[in-house]
Amino acid sequence: MHVAAINAGDLLIPLWRGLFRANPTDNKATWHWAVLTKETWKKHGSSIADATPYLPGSFDRPPRNPAEKINSGYKAWEWLLYLYGMGPATLYGILPNPYWTNFCRLARGLRLMQQYHISQSELLDGHQHLLDFADEFKEIYYQCRNDWLHFIHLWIHSLTHIGPETVNKGPPICSSQWTMERTISNLGQEIRLHNSSIYANLSQRAVRRCQVNAIKAIIPDNRTFNEGNDQPISSCPCESDAIIRHLATNGIYVASAPPITRWARLCLPNGQVARSAWKENTMSKQPRMAQNVKLSIDGHTSIAEVYFYFNMMIHTWEKTFALVSEFSEPHPDLLECSLQTVFACSHHGDASLRLVEVTAIQSVVAMVPHQFLGINGILFYLIE
Repeated sequence: MHVAAINAGDLLIPLWRGLFRANPTDNKATWHWAVLTKETWKKHGSSIADATPYLPGSFDRPPRNPAEKINSGYKAWEWLLYLYGMGPATLYGILPNPYWTNFCRLARGLRLMQQYHISQSELLDGHQHLLDFADEFKEIYYQCRNDWLHFIHLWIHSLTHIGPETVNKGPPICSSQWTMERTISNLGQEIRLHNSSIYANLSQRAVRRCQVNAIKAIIPDNRTFNEGNDQPISSCPCESDAIIRHLATNGIYVASAPPITRWARLCLPNGQVARSAWKENTMSKQPRMAQNVKLSIDGHTSIAEVYFYFNMMIHTWEKTFALVSEFSEPHPDLLECSLQTVFACSHHGDASLRLVEVTAIQSVVAMVPHQFLGINGILFYLIE
């Protein structure tokens, strides 16, 4: 928890801002990594704060403007979203290449390690990235100079133990301080007036919690919520075309799309609530956007914006669909040079509409617009 969030942030940001003290034998003019200064730092902070409307509410607390609030009790969760969710994209073109690539290596390794489920190949890949980050960090920031030795903090070496400890204890997210603090808090809230047998009560509450979690794991709940217009309505031409194309792929040929009843929300098995552009775009108070989702169709992963959800009969089966607008494939150069940490796509709106079954939706994600240096047009980078 603290290694990836607070400890890393307390070293990297002061380094990039040039806030570390310089020894008498040193000269800050040789700190090529110290680029987050003056207006650059302010613009970078604004880009972080401007991303808040695009972060779903399920992402919890969004990071505040680091240029204004980084010394005002910046939370560990804010650090994680800032550094590893937004950092690789927003620092592109600002940090010099060797330092940016080194940071992307850290982000790639920790993203893999912070998953609930880690395959053996992902574990080996993440461990190797963290080893390479630690070695490379020493080469580019320390360079075997005594007057730069204070740039090396203990947490950098701690990263090299995350992989082996994952083999022993499982994914770090399941045994980290996040999990322990939340469990202690939840159990503490359930204790009432049991002063004479408080620990016996606590143990029974923990047992009951484990039993409930086991039932939820065995019988996952995939519920949908109906919100809004209950009457069937006609679709606009581009939406009708997408429905007609999908029906044709199933051997059903119609001249026009049937009227449908739109749904605005969908509860996913992971507990997130996926919303839709149909409702979010008409709200008087703009919510934290939750209309972008991650899809998995025939082993292929893509990102899409949900327009709305609806039920439709396919032959004798009633199925639930989502009308989505798929984002493009990620920018290949950005994806490669960032070690797959910057998944940046373009958005084509009504030109890329298609129908997908809701079972293809894996999670709610954030797609944040950003102008990348040297790339024409606005791209949307992924945070999940």
